[in-house]
Parts: sequence; structure tokens; C-alpha cells
Amino acid sequence: MPLTRLGRWGLGCAQLGNLYTAITDEVAAATVERAWEEGVRYFDTAPHYGLGLSERRLGAVLAGLPREEFVVSTKVGRLLEPDPTGAGRRDDQGFDVPATHRRVWDFSRDGVRRSLEESLGRLGLDRVDIVYVHDPDAHFAAALGEALPALVELRDEGVIGAVGVGMNQAAMPAEFVRRSNLDVVLIAGRYTLLDQRALDELLPLCRERGVAVVAAGVFNGGILATPTPGAMYDYAEAPAELVARAARIAEICAHHDVELPQAAIALPAGHPAVAAVVLGAHTPSQVSANLARARRPVPAAVWPDLADSGLLRPDAVSPAEV
Repeated sequence: MPLTRLGRWGLGCAQLGNLYTAITDEVAAATVERAWEEGVRYFDTAPHYGLGLSERRLGAVLAGLPREEFVVSTKVGRLLEPDPTGAGRRDDQGFDVPATHRRVWDFSRDGVRRSLEESLGRLGLDRVDIVYVHDPDAHFAAALGEALPALVELRDEGVIGAVGVGMNQAAMPAEFVRRSNLDVVLIAGRYTLLDQRALDELLPLCRERGVAVVAAGVFNGGILATPTPGAMYDYAEAPAELVARAARIAEICAHHDVELPQAAIALPAGHPAVAAVVLGAHTPSQVSANLARARRPVPAAVWPDLADSGLLRPDAVSPAEV
């Protein structure tokens, strides 16, 4: 699959799985529809997101859209097994959904094929464009030796379009790029205004090898959208010192008439290795607000000012220079 079809912006669909906060089916559908109206054609989901709820909600909307015009990615690594003991409980992994299933790590060839088959059923599709190996942090050997070769087989069979890994760290994805036949890496939260570790190896290596990068988690869980006490950072409440750092970044951005979330989107979007930026949203209005920010230029002077203040690595790429 030509990864140029992604477009610059994608909709991250964790929120469709009730990430942190429950939304209705109607709001979820309207959120996807607004993204489509705004020109978004790339949608990223996973079984993990709401125990399959995100995939089902996304698929319900995509069923009414022309298949050749959109790109869908999902993920493998967690199988969803029915959990009879979950009656009356809520999921404990950040999604406000009933605990009807439990997640089971499985990076085997059979597990990958089963996971994809079940995802296709929830999505109502006969194929997906990209499949990522999802969060194999504690399963490097199985991901490298079983899951990724299984996805390459599926790519060669024409069942999927591209093979990738999706992680919240930068070091292991770089190793996967070195040692496997990847098309794309989804990196969440590791090339942001608060964390530029992807610059160490991953982004230069992907550029050198021709591996596309999809940047996600650009708000680091919420703190770079609203840097106030209680803000989320990487799926937990942000410590006070990190809130203060984000607020200082916001102050410098404001001197240039730039909103903090606007700069948070612009930084990863400007790196030459980044093919697309995925932005999540709980509501249609959030979709429109995020895309309005994404399309608004950021003055080049913002980046050296942040670097001079010790708030951004000096080697962070300025969007104005690429």
C-alpha cells in the first residue's frame, strides 16, 4: 500500500473505545463523520481500545463510505477472550466499558491471524491497510520471530497492505526497523514537546531505511492540550513539575501567538520522517479544533526560543525548515 495515501492527518480512535470517558454511539459516529468531512482519510484503531468497541464503532461508519478512499490500521498482540467473571465490573485499563472480555498477550503466528480475523469481523471489512504489532515491550523475541513474519506473510498474500509496529517507546521500534522488514512505525508520545527520544535513533533510522513514521500521542495524553493540575501524561496524572514545564512551553508559544496544542502538533508533523500525525478526539468539535490547529502555521522563531530556554532539544527539527 502506498503510504502516501495516509494524508497528513489521521483520526486516532482510542477515544471511540471510551478512553477515560464514555461517549455514546451517536457521538462516536459523529466524530468519525466529522473527520471525514474535514478531509481525514486515515483511521487508526485496535482491539485493545475498549475491548473491541472502537473497532465496532469505526466499522459502523466506514460501512457507508467508499472503501477505496480510506485507509484503516489496526493492531495485533492482544487477543480478546470472553470473561464470565467480568459481569458487573468495568475495564481496568483506561477504558470505560464493561469487563466482558480479558486481554491475552499472543504474538504467535496463529494468534496474529486470529486477531486480524476477529478485527475484520468487528470492522466489517475484508481487508485492512496497515497492521501494527501492538506494544510488544515485554515480548521482543516473539514479536520479531513470529508476529512480524506472520504479518509479512499476510502482506505478501495481499490480505493486508503494510506491516508495522506501534509502541510508546523509541528504542525497541528502532531495533525492529534494523532487524525486520517493516513498512511503517507508529510512535506514540516519544516525539513531542515534552519528549524527543525518537530523535536519538528511531527517526533518523526510519528516514535512512525508507520506513514511514506515524506520530501519535502528540499531546502526551492531554497535558500538551491543557497544562493544568490533574492533566494526564502517558495514561497517568502528570506530576506537578511536568505540568509546570508544559505551562512554561505554553507561555513561550503564546509570545508568538501560538497555542500550545498547535505547537504540539506542528513539531512532529514537521519532521521529514513523519508521514502522518494521528490525533484523537472524543467529539466532533475536538476533531475540528485539532485540525484547525494542525493547519495553522507556527512561526519558525518558536523552536529556537524553546531550545534556548532549555525546553526543547536543540536538534529538534523545526517545521519551518523541512
